[in-house]
Amino acid sequence: MLYNLARPFLFALDAETAHDITLAGLRTARALHLPVTCSTPDNKPVRVMGLDFPNRVGLAAGLDKNGECIDGLAALGFGFIEIGTVTPRAQPGNPRPRLFRLREREAIINRMGFNNHGVDALITNVKRATFKGILGINIGKNFDTPIENAADDYLICLRKVYAFASYVTVNISSPNTKNLRQLQGESELDALLSVLKREQEVLAQQHGRYVPLALKIAPDLEAAQVQTIADAVRRNRIDAVIASNTTLSREGVEGLRHANEAGGLSGAPVQSKATAVLTELAKQLQSEVALIGVGGIMDGASARAKLDAGAQLVQIYTGMIYRGPALVSDAIKATC
Repeated sequence: MLYNLARPFLFALDAETAHDITLAGLRTARALHLPVTCSTPDNKPVRVMGLDFPNRVGLAAGLDKNGECIDGLAALGFGFIEIGTVTPRAQPGNPRPRLFRLREREAIINRMGFNNHGVDALITNVKRATFKGILGINIGKNFDTPIENAADDYLICLRKVYAFASYVTVNISSPNTKNLRQLQGESELDALLSVLKREQEVLAQQHGRYVPLALKIAPDLEAAQVQTIADAVRRNRIDAVIASNTTLSREGVEGLRHANEAGGLSGAPVQSKATAVLTELAKQLQSEVALIGVGGIMDGASARAKLDAGAQLVQIYTGMIYRGPALVSDAIKATC
C-alpha cells in the first residue's frame, strides 16, 4: 500500500512536520483530482444522536484542527469526520517541539495546546469543502481565558459553528490547556452544560435544526468521577459522551525515549484505560446517552472492543499514524 512506502520517509521527519506534510498531500491530491479513496467494506448505516452515519468509524478531533482537509480525509472511508479543537481566537499553541512518537509502543505524546486559526477561519474552510456527510466540530477555550469565564468561549464557538456542524463536541479534557480539566468537576461541569444546553435550544429554534451536543472527557478518572459526569450529562440532556481524550499516565511507556515529555499520551498504551472509562459510563448511563469510544484503537479487534464496552460509534487517530488508512477499513469490518 502507498502508505507503507511513505511511512519510512514520514517517520524520518519531526512528528509535527510529518503531520503537516501528510495533510498537505491529501489537500493536493484532492485539488488535482488524484485518487485517494481507500478500499472499504460495504457500509452498514447506523442511527446515533438522531443522525444517520454510513458506518460506525470516525476520525477523532486533533488531526485536522482547522478543517483544511475535510474532503481528503473523507475519501479514506470514514463514516464521520470531527475537526477542531477550535477556539474563538486564533492561537499558536505551545512552543515546538510538542509532538513526539514512542514507536516501540505505537504511541504519541502531544502538548499542542489547542493551536488553531480561530473559529472564523475554520468556518471558511468548512464552507469550501464539498463533503456532505456527518461533520463534528470540536470546540474549546482560548488559553488566556480565565477558567471562570470558560463558558463564554464555548458559547462563542457554539453560536458560530452551529449552522455548519452535524454535531458539536465540547472539549473539557485536553491536558494541554491550563486548568481545563477543572471543568470536569461537579459544579463546574453542571454550570457549563446547563448554559450550553440552553443555548442549544435557542439555536435550534433560530436555525430550525437540532444539532446534538457531545462531551469529550479524560481517561484519568475514578469511578466516582465518572458517575458525577454521567449524572451531569443525564441531568442536562447532553446527546453523547466521547471517551476519551489523551492520558497523563505513563503506564506502559516507562523508560522509553520521550516518555517523560509533558503532554497527553495516546495510542496503544491508553487503550485499556480509555475502555475502562467507557465501560463505567455505559454502566452508569444505561443506553440513555450515546457513547463514542476512542483511545488505543489499533486494529479491528480493538475497535470492536469499544462497541462491546458500550459504544455506538468509535473514532481513530493515533492508530492511523502507525497502521495507515487501512485501519479505517479494518475498523469498519469489525464494527459492522
